[in-house]
Formats: sequence, C-alpha cells, structure tokens
Amino acid sequence: MHSISRRELLRRSSCGFGALALQAMISDTAAAERPEVDSLTPDLTPKPPPLPARAKTVIFLCMSGGPAQMDTFDYKPQTTDSPHPGSDVEFCRYGESGIWVSELLPQIAKHADQLCVINGMHADTGNHAQSFLQLHTGERLRQRPSWGSWVTYGLGSENQDLPGFISLNTSKPSIYSSGFLPTVFAGTPLGVNGEDMSTATIDHIAGDHLTLAQKRRQVDLIQAVNRTHRDRRSDDPRLESVIESLELGFRMQSSAPELLDLSDESAATLARYRVGKRAELGSRGASDFGRQCLLARRFAEAGVRFIELNHGSWDQHTNHRADTATNCSAIDAPIAALLDDLDQRGLLEETLVVWGGEFGRPGLVPGDGKDGTGHNHRGFTFWLAGGGVKSGFVHGQTDDTGSRAVSGKVHFRDLHATILQLLGLHHDRLSYTYEGRSHRLTGPEGGQVVEAILA
Repeated sequence: MHSISRRELLRRSSCGFGALALQAMISDTAAAERPEVDSLTPDLTPKPPPLPARAKTVIFLCMSGGPAQMDTFDYKPQTTDSPHPGSDVEFCRYGESGIWVSELLPQIAKHADQLCVINGMHADTGNHAQSFLQLHTGERLRQRPSWGSWVTYGLGSENQDLPGFISLNTSKPSIYSSGFLPTVFAGTPLGVNGEDMSTATIDHIAGDHLTLAQKRRQVDLIQAVNRTHRDRRSDDPRLESVIESLELGFRMQSSAPELLDLSDESAATLARYRVGKRAELGSRGASDFGRQCLLARRFAEAGVRFIELNHGSWDQHTNHRADTATNCSAIDAPIAALLDDLDQRGLLEETLVVWGGEFGRPGLVPGDGKDGTGHNHRGFTFWLAGGGVKSGFVHGQTDDTGSRAVSGKVHFRDLHATILQLLGLHHDRLSYTYEGRSHRLTGPEGGQVVEAILA
C-alpha cells in the first residue's frame, strides 16, 4: 500500500475545504435573499401586523350551496307591466341606513345599521366545487391553503393553547387545509358532515386514563425523539411543524373541552341562539347552527384568530321558496344573537364577521308556477360587519333582474385582499415559496382592496 505524508494529504484535500466554504457561503446568501415572510417560524406565536389592523379576528358564516341574493339582501322589485325574474318575497327598509332586508330575516334586519352589504360580488364559475374552492383558497382547480391558514400564517394566534383556525361543521378538507403551508397553520375541524354539534369533539383531545403530568412526560419523551429526528434532517421544515402541532395538541387538552361545554351559559342565552331541545324551544325549534354561532363567540373571546361556521345546503333547484324560508329561519336568530353579543361585549370593533356562499341564484318570476332556481356566479351578495368596515352601507349593485353585477364589482380575490388589509396584512406581500415559486392567497392575478367599504 502506498503511503502519503501529512503534508501531501493536506495539499490534496485543500480543494475540498474550499468547496465546503463555498457551500456555506451559498447557503448564507440564499437565506439572506429569501422573502422576509418566508423566514417566519412554523408556529402560532402572535406576529405584529405590518399594517395598522382594524380587526384581530374573522368569523366567516359560510352559506354553502349558494344563497339566493334576491330573497335575502338584494331587493329586485317586480313591475306589473313587465314582470321579470326578481325578488319573490317582501322586503322592507331597516334602520337609519334604510338597507333593504328580506322578510325572511327579521332578526338580522334589526342589525341593518351594522351591516356592510356587497351586492356586486362575482366569481369565475358556476360550478359548486370549483367556486367553493376559489372562495376558500383563491384558486378553483388546485388544492391550496385555505384563507384561514393564510391568516394564521401571517399573524399567528392570540391564544397559544388553542388552534389559530377552527372550522365548524365542515364537510370538505379543502375548507381547512393548510395546503403547502406548514401543517400547524391548518384548521382544526370540529363536527363534520352536519353531525349534531352537541356531541362534537376535537379528535383525540380527551382521555382520562393519564394525569396531565403523566401526559406531559409522555409528550416530552416523544418530542425528544422527534427533535433528534429533526436535527438530522434540517432540510425538511415539515418536521418542525409536526413538532409544533403535537405541542398544540397537548395544550388544547386543558382549554378546548372547557370551551365546548356550554353548561355555563344561561338558559336565556341558549334560547337566543336557539340551542337546545325542540320541545324546550317551542315553535322556533332547535338549531345546530345556533350552537356553531355560540361556539364562535366563545372561540373569539378566547383569542382564536379565524373561525368558520358552515350552514347548508342552499342549493335549491326545487322547492326553492320553502327551502329558502327554512334556511333563513335556521340562521336568522343565531346570527342576530352573535352580533348582539359581540357588540355588547365590545368585540365587534375588532371582529370581522363575513356572510356569504360560493355564488348566488337567479330570481324567480312570481306567479309563473315555477319553484326552482339555478346557479348565478355573475352577481350575488356578501355582507360584512364590524372589524373596520362601514356600517349601514351598501356597495355595488346587480342589474334589474339581479343576474349580473353591474357596478361596484367585487371578485373573491378582491374580498380576500380587503380582509387581509383589515387584519393588517399586505395581500401582495403575504407569500410562501413552494416548488420554486412564490404563492399568495390572491394569486398571480392579484386582488384590489375595496377601499369604498373601509370605515
């Protein structure tokens, strides 16, 4: 075997040292050139917003299936000499603002002076799945992070013992998915596919066979193994996110069950939200949606950043009149109670309440005997309340038949951009690099902040 001297060994290997130094320099340069937002650690630590924030929390009241705008908040009166599709129920003006609200929503109508109604909404497609996905993620064809995940990614959570994003009564993972964002920013689903929310739990939270101290020691052992695994694979950021998610799961064991227990709410409060047995509430009936609204108030008080509620289905191709009336009855009192409580507790100013669905409906022609509607993505209604938007205000309008937005048009991307700005985030700077590309909630097309509705 040929031997070499120590001097010869150093001479031959010196190029390797140079290569190592170059690799380190490249890594440092690459890290320095990453966008600042991409350097955020994958945790829910509260982060100061870069812009002045008008809202801290979002409550999204999702009406899946497409609520009929002309039977709720977009009044299109009929004329006897030229009947055309329009509103098929009575409307009245409410409050000092004189906003038109349907007779089907008498309790929400009492809050007309707190509403900011957007009658010029439009979307790219009239297909449920694609438009629902676009509403939640900004894209209609590919799975991407939900807007609740983007919000918690940018701002973190006010309460480190609870998720930053909770999705109630959800049926589709796309509603709460974090997509390519770290999993700690994913929504926590609570109640799925319309199950009774009174028995809903956050999966794997409970378990009384171990004391809290024993659970802590068990988690510490698992996390020690996880961190060793992470340290050996520093190029995979998903590992840190999983570690953070496990820590959050442990902390939730003491906070989440208490929030889900409504036994400390008064009988009067439960009645206002229509939570309880049908026999106890008489002709008004019970409402699973009411339980969602009450939980949303409790989660907002506890510092959850983004809360989504789901009510459906508003997909009324037949029996439109009766089904619309039933749906409105189910949401009317609970939403009014939620707005009441947020206002009385001083939370409405910093809580942005958003109401709407993936699109709207064509109008009916009264007296023609038809009782079915289709899809309308060219013109429909959303409304917002609190959180820095104008109150008692109507923005945009549809044409005389309510079929198309003709002024003050607002796309989902514009709605997303506006909500992010109200939370103190630049919609065009909140980005994440994935597969070599920078992604945003408002996509490559971008969105326009709807300045006209900002207070």
